[in-house]
Amino acid sequence: MISYIQAWLLAIPDFLEFETNPLDCLLQGLVSTSGIFVLCYLLRVVLFIQALSNEDGSNLKECTRPAELSANGWLSAAFQFCCLTVNLALVGSRVASLVVLEFSLRLVSSWATAGPTSLPSTSLQILVHSQFSLGCALSCSLRFLHDGAPKRSLNLLLAAGPSLLLAGQCGRLWRHVATLYPLHSSQCSCGICVSLLTSGHTLQAFLCHSLKLSFGVAVIAAISTLNHPFKSASEALRFWTPLTVCYALLVVYVQEEQRRCSSGTAARRTAVVRLGGLLLLVLTVGRWTDVLHVLLCFPGEACCLIPSQDLQALVAQELIKEASCNPKQTANSDTYSEESPELVHLHRKHKSAGIPGREGISQMSGSDALPPSRDLKSQTSCTVTKQELCSRY
Repeated sequence: MISYIQAWLLAIPDFLEFETNPLDCLLQGLVSTSGIFVLCYLLRVVLFIQALSNEDGSNLKECTRPAELSANGWLSAAFQFCCLTVNLALVGSRVASLVVLEFSLRLVSSWATAGPTSLPSTSLQILVHSQFSLGCALSCSLRFLHDGAPKRSLNLLLAAGPSLLLAGQCGRLWRHVATLYPLHSSQCSCGICVSLLTSGHTLQAFLCHSLKLSFGVAVIAAISTLNHPFKSASEALRFWTPLTVCYALLVVYVQEEQRRCSSGTAARRTAVVRLGGLLLLVLTVGRWTDVLHVLLCFPGEACCLIPSQDLQALVAQELIKEASCNPKQTANSDTYSEESPELVHLHRKHKSAGIPGREGISQMSGSDALPPSRDLKSQTSCTVTKQELCSRY
């Protein structure tokens, strides 16, 4: 027993050893964290504009105070940025590749099962849950693209500068939209707000296409990274067989969990299950350094999910609203089912208010049909206000 503990203590320096130069790892963490913040800020812009467009116009002049927003939001964002940078710099390329492959398989399965009748908020839910996986994808892609480069540190430094600048500009855009968009969009006195008013609906599609492109490159890098140490096909087969079985079980579980409930608690629970599955996988076919890197993924995932709880709540409410307005699409979609407690609560609320539910919709025809979706949206207002959406930043 003592010899076993001594072997563990002697192996600790190997666990903490960087795969490359520590400066390169830090620069990769900066670029990856900047990508996460760009996604988060643009998501907040999209959801804020949608929240304002769903209102009747009486609360457009209500705004949070910009001084409180900048003070509290800047400190929390800076702390989150530092934690994610250190975390992504420490996570190895093999574990980052495993996270990328798991999320890519879940992404393809979600979009394949949803099909063309998927609800618009389904893509928003995927974007909110992809923050840490996107950081691992960027980190894995950077390691693969700069592998063996003679000026690797200089290239990463040149990439970190524009990444930080882009993240800062997206943060300024979000603060501008959160404080001045209700006023400028009504008076048409700001070019940025007018552009978002006219073409802001394309921002969500741009984020989805960017996510597909990022993970498309990252999947190639992940497969190459995982196959690199294998010298024969039998060794690769012993690794990929349990990996495929583990990922298939994880995808089935995550889809069932999202179909049953889509709250923030469910998102954190599925994240723990996914990383726990990866931990069991690396304990079976991985290395001891991979075990440590998977354990580092738990605080990294928490740094992304905990500050975005308001986004998760708002997306869940948008899914419930779209499910009540589009029952046929909800029946074919894997995002929600009739067992969802939020959807049952909303149906009971509509029934008490005299609004027919899914059964009543299926029996109505002709002049008894429901009014257009815009009228239904005006009757069911969103419970998450823009003050709650802005409370984080």
